[in-house]
Amino acid sequence: MAISNSNAAAPDAALVALNRFGLGARPGDDLKKIAGDPRGYLKAELKQQDIALISPDDPANAGLLDSTAAIQASITANVERKVARDRMAEASMQQSATDAPAGQPGAMAPKPGAIAPKSGATAPKPDAMAAKTPTAVPQPGTPPPKPAVPPVEADIYRAEAKARFDRAFNAGPGFVERLVAFWSNHFCVSAAKGQVVRASAGAFEREAIRPFVFDHFANMLLAVEHHPAMLFYLDNQQSIGPDSRAGMRRTRGLNENLAREILELHTLGVGSGYSQGDVTSFAGMLTGWTMAGREGRLGEPGTFVFNANAHQPGKAMLLGKTYPDGGMGQAEAALNDIARQPATALHIATKLARHFIADNPPPAAVTHLAEVFAKTDGNLMAVSQALIDMPQAWSTPLTKLRSPIDYVVSLRRAIGPSAGNEPQRTLGWLRALGEPLWEPPGPNGFPDQTDAWASAEGMKTRLDIAWQAARQASNIGNPNEMLDELFGPSASPETRQAIARAESKQQALALLLMAPEFQRR
Repeated sequence: MAISNSNAAAPDAALVALNRFGLGARPGDDLKKIAGDPRGYLKAELKQQDIALISPDDPANAGLLDSTAAIQASITANVERKVARDRMAEASMQQSATDAPAGQPGAMAPKPGAIAPKSGATAPKPDAMAAKTPTAVPQPGTPPPKPAVPPVEADIYRAEAKARFDRAFNAGPGFVERLVAFWSNHFCVSAAKGQVVRASAGAFEREAIRPFVFDHFANMLLAVEHHPAMLFYLDNQQSIGPDSRAGMRRTRGLNENLAREILELHTLGVGSGYSQGDVTSFAGMLTGWTMAGREGRLGEPGTFVFNANAHQPGKAMLLGKTYPDGGMGQAEAALNDIARQPATALHIATKLARHFIADNPPPAAVTHLAEVFAKTDGNLMAVSQALIDMPQAWSTPLTKLRSPIDYVVSLRRAIGPSAGNEPQRTLGWLRALGEPLWEPPGPNGFPDQTDAWASAEGMKTRLDIAWQAARQASNIGNPNEMLDELFGPSASPETRQAIARAESKQQALALLLMAPEFQRR
């Protein structure tokens, strides 16, 4: 079924609430009741206490770790992997020596035991490791053993994904979860960076994004930039002030990644007037912001620490303002100021309006959101409520194509419980669609415009997923009734006819999940 922009009239208010602001209708949602007070329906969700939080203490979220514990688990697993690789290399060398004819080059007597880890490595005691990784030399002709190290980062990642999906699948309208996803993509980290980020990406969202979704923007900004996942992702642990005590002893100097992305992506935006000199100066202010390593010399491994020995000393200038030497507080003061810049208000307002209204949002909507942001000192609850109250959000046609994660979540909400291994199935669908969870292609996050997702190959993949979902649905019911529950009178005659002519319930459901009404928000 072709995806068109035929919905040119003002959209149904219930569908705006559920699809533009929320995560899609579920069977049983009363569209008429929602249409009676759609703004109140959305604002009621905002009033629920701790609505954005996911607690690791909830029995349903067993397996969730805070970022410190997750990073420590990854560090330990990485050490074990290295020990296992060394043992394998030793076993391979011994086997080669055993196989070589006596007197020939390479012939040598096998050494007992295993190669010890390098000096300073933190590894389990030999007796404990021996129980996990056999050290016996294999017989000639047998392949060397593979490391037996549990994939702890993958296990943590799956537990976090399950908690994230469960919350989205079961949310009311889902406006809060959409806000969480928006901010998580705005302040993104990527699990592809390395095992540390793979283990801590979910905790990063729970610790630095969710608690601040309705707080002031400056507080979220500070939480994000202090978080070990962000510091590791943007290489700030490699940044050393050239004139610092550490810098005087090493050749390594500034790494500008974090400073540049804060200015370009997190706050002011491209073309907002900052210079390369501002980037370099800000990078110096951020030196010393790092994550404690496995040796624990600066603090508990996996935690944020300020390394004064690596901090660039002296005063610094940023955006025309001089910041006195103040250790960690120097960059914190700068972040608080940047959060309140007019350019930051405009940048955030533009991205919010693009996400919730249209790829090319009405200028009046952007201006109003920026004004609310500035007048309330970046109060994100006030900004979210202003977005709901904005007339343009309710009059602009539903023409944005759902992003892959929007599509998969709305699909799962529509069909309800179904067969399949979770969260692996949903994670697989997202990867196939080009938006793997917490794995954006760069620090600018996943694109938020229709043309990024509207390729022929992308639509074919959506069709494949729609068919899989239809086959796995536990109880399809009557597809025609489901169509009315999800779209009411907004369903087009063409969509109704296609579903009525379907040869089976599965085919009808797959067609519904590919209908223009389902793809657009």
